[in-house]
Amino acid sequence: MSILAAFIVPHPPIILPEIGHGEEKKIGRTTEAYRQVMKTAADLHPDTLIITSPHADAYLDYHPISPGPGAEGDFGQFRAPEVRIRVTYDAELARAIAEACREKEIPAGLQGTRHDELDHGTMIPLYFFRQFLSLDKVKVVRIGLSGQSAGEHYRLGKTIAETVDRLHRRAVFIASGDLSHKLKADGPYGFAPEGPVFDRDCMDAVRRGDFLSLLTMDHSLCERAAECGLRSFWIMTGALDKKAVKTKVLSHEDVFGVGYGVASIEITGEDPENDWYGQLHDVMFHRREIRKHNEDPYVRLARRSVETYTRTGAPAALPEDLPPEMLKERHGAFVSLHLYGQLRGCIGTIAPVRRNVAEEILCNGISACSQDPRFAPVRPEELPDLEYSVDVLGSPEPISGPEDLDVKKYGVIVQAASDSRRGLLLPDLDGVDSVAQQIRIARQKGNIAPKEPIRLWRFTVTRHH
Repeated sequence: MSILAAFIVPHPPIILPEIGHGEEKKIGRTTEAYRQVMKTAADLHPDTLIITSPHADAYLDYHPISPGPGAEGDFGQFRAPEVRIRVTYDAELARAIAEACREKEIPAGLQGTRHDELDHGTMIPLYFFRQFLSLDKVKVVRIGLSGQSAGEHYRLGKTIAETVDRLHRRAVFIASGDLSHKLKADGPYGFAPEGPVFDRDCMDAVRRGDFLSLLTMDHSLCERAAECGLRSFWIMTGALDKKAVKTKVLSHEDVFGVGYGVASIEITGEDPENDWYGQLHDVMFHRREIRKHNEDPYVRLARRSVETYTRTGAPAALPEDLPPEMLKERHGAFVSLHLYGQLRGCIGTIAPVRRNVAEEILCNGISACSQDPRFAPVRPEELPDLEYSVDVLGSPEPISGPEDLDVKKYGVIVQAASDSRRGLLLPDLDGVDSVAQQIRIARQKGNIAPKEPIRLWRFTVTRHH
């Protein structure tokens, strides 16, 4: 047997009448589409439902596969504790997937579960599924997402499908995930221009069966759109490796400012041309080469610093072809590293402490890749996919209050009025949309209490990326 079909579904709690209390009628098309795809899934009489959920346990570098004989959960956090879901896990399949991942050095397994109860990203698909087939007649494998690359998510999905084949399971894959959370100014998460773009591009790719486009969506776009389910869809794509598929988008709504998409993927046979992993490798290699070609001397020096130190444990020497201003001028500078759209390290200096800005970047590159307390040191295998930015700081100037700030234009330094504690936040950061948020984060970084008196400085940056 094998993966019988796959489905993309959202997980808005408000879609349940017990929670929506009439509001669910505003997303009636989503409800109807949900029922349609879950009926299709139930009519296949699968042995196992494989559910990937953004709200299961998740780590930056690891996919937890829920262990044990089973689990249950309720919607108490949404004021509907009477709605309960209980499932039996396919423990044999889960163990076999974990073992296959271990052999292939894929970061996934049965360790790391922090919450035994079912999450709502898992329960909402099951709520609709059980309307057509009792959950006593099917088992579940529940898998969390990670901050790993699209390729690693794909490899996990491919391994899931191979293990299903080997154990002769009849399995249905349910990729649980909302789309953008930034679709309306009056929505719970506000509006970002990237939100509608993400929803359009994601649903168009699914409609065309163009899974390579899903795997290669721009990290910055996804981050600014505050998407939820893309990594769930990546695992699903891997589970469809070399399959001939027929896709159909049944609905897409954004009534509440969050995108809800429902789609079905029918497997019609085999197709060796659908090797999206190989195509992904080619696209990412091309992008890396373009990125290196377009680097300016500031970014190139940061990359040289990080790559040399990570590979050798020794600092890099300054190259001889640096622009004169990098050797003559003195500025504070921050080196930021991103991996697969996630921050991987950021260290800098508010004021210059080295002879010139070139040495500032060289030293802060080493600190960003090895001394940021939020992250483990960068590993050599991560180097090809790292993305760099260098912020060269202007001189800080004192300001009278928040009204003198602009989150896009100015960074902020917040210092406690009573002592030297201070926190800094750079300008124009993804997810930082207001001055109040900017100051709040800077307070946290400086260990300054929310109502503690403070002094403020602002500064400009020249950003190289």
